[in-house]
Amino acid sequence: MKFDAVIVGAGAAGLTVAAYLAKYGRKVLLVEKQPVCGGLVNSFERDGFTFDSGIRALEDAGVLFTMLRQLGIEMNFVKNHITMGIEDHVFKVEDEGSIDDYANQLLTLYPQSAAEIEAIIADLRLITRYMDIQYGINNPLFLDPKEDIAYFAKKVFPWMFKYALNVRKVQSKDKPVGEYLRQFTANQSLLDIITQHFFTATPAYFALSYFKIFQEYYYPKSGTGAFTNQLVKYIEEHGGQIRTSTEISQVDLGSKTLTTTSGEQIQYQQLVWAADQKRLYDSIQVDAIEDANTLEAIKQRKALITDMRGNDSIFTLYLAVDLDKHYFEAISSGHFFYTPSRVGQSAAGAIPLSGSKAEIQGWLRRYLPLTTYEIAIPALRDETLAPAGKTGLIISLLFDYQLTKVIAEQGWYEEFRELVASGVIETLEGSVYPGLRKAVIDYFTSTPLTIQTINGTSEGAITGWSFTNQPVPAESRLVRIANAVNTPLPDVAQAGQWTYSPAGFPVSLITGKLAADKVNKRLGKMK
Repeated sequence: MKFDAVIVGAGAAGLTVAAYLAKYGRKVLLVEKQPVCGGLVNSFERDGFTFDSGIRALEDAGVLFTMLRQLGIEMNFVKNHITMGIEDHVFKVEDEGSIDDYANQLLTLYPQSAAEIEAIIADLRLITRYMDIQYGINNPLFLDPKEDIAYFAKKVFPWMFKYALNVRKVQSKDKPVGEYLRQFTANQSLLDIITQHFFTATPAYFALSYFKIFQEYYYPKSGTGAFTNQLVKYIEEHGGQIRTSTEISQVDLGSKTLTTTSGEQIQYQQLVWAADQKRLYDSIQVDAIEDANTLEAIKQRKALITDMRGNDSIFTLYLAVDLDKHYFEAISSGHFFYTPSRVGQSAAGAIPLSGSKAEIQGWLRRYLPLTTYEIAIPALRDETLAPAGKTGLIISLLFDYQLTKVIAEQGWYEEFRELVASGVIETLEGSVYPGLRKAVIDYFTSTPLTIQTINGTSEGAITGWSFTNQPVPAESRLVRIANAVNTPLPDVAQAGQWTYSPAGFPVSLITGKLAADKVNKRLGKMK
């Protein structure tokens, strides 16, 4: 069967592409190798507890709600309040005024660095003002210039001038955040506390904008998977087809044919790849390509990305506990960034990638009490997501894929999962959650290898390419994000986290819409 467009990968980006092409009346097929759609935007139920398997909340940033309105999709959201804690110093991020709370927290913990903290906070306020402009309007990509002409006249056009002036200021602060902050302080503990919950080498402008970004988070009633479910419903109601448990093994650019691992062949006029980019270039049948320029472009792109690394990954502990939600409500909101110690994770030492089992275990025991945890508590945002009197916790920490792979190769992977789970519970019980261990009803874990296997992302990356790559093999200029969906392949566009850096949920929606519009335009020209 031949389709106007085939989209490979049913994460947030692929779902967005398929939804818009279905809206435009195109004959669309969305294929996903997993049994369910959603990728890193999903929820699942286990023994009465609902857990989110990917991102813990959805960032609006002028994109999410504008897109849903344009598609006519109605969803119920609650504001996703963020709490930040270090040791017993905890505060809730309410608005930009919470920067004062953050400053007071740091000054209390590091009084010897008062002058440095004041300078850092002043710069953080400046970056927050920059991001106020970035997020100052509903994203015009998801607006209709004819239907929303008044909004364009009053909001969009004046904003464009501010944006043009602002974007250079933003990208002038594109140094890795750790390196950037060293101009203010040499206090390693302070540097760690500010930066250790960010991906390695995250650009400073992106990392230090979190007080603005935190205010953009919302949580769908019934879990993040509700977003995926609504888009699936929309695609099918508008004539689009979705095939799960369908993995693409070969791409023939000449005949515009995809071959699945089961041997089925699918023809397309336009292809959108919204999955792992390395998988795309590994799947292309280069022997069937006659055009020398296309063949050379493929070879160059494949050579560029083969050794490029995916961004950081995470280890996640899922807990079902026999504690009422009010126990946790008295401590934090439903989305909690918590650091048990002011010492900073650098004190654990370098990641022992060439270490023995004993050396790695020693490092883990030092690392777990020092790192930062992202703790999501679904029942604090929707009480129906856990049985009465009980609570589910999703506890994540940044974790190195390569170290996980070394552990698996050494043959103690399952023991490692248990060691980390026990260490996390011990750390949190000894700090913010007294009595946690005895209350545990059930627990299970996810590692970088789990993410790589289930979501098919290189090195278990959760936000595309690592910032340590030189260069990052994706568009990174804000003013040229429209270029992110282009590929050197005939009649092939791309979308998702591997197409623009820094990536995230809003970028997946934006690149999905850009790819859909590009494909729709190409199909129009073909006719």
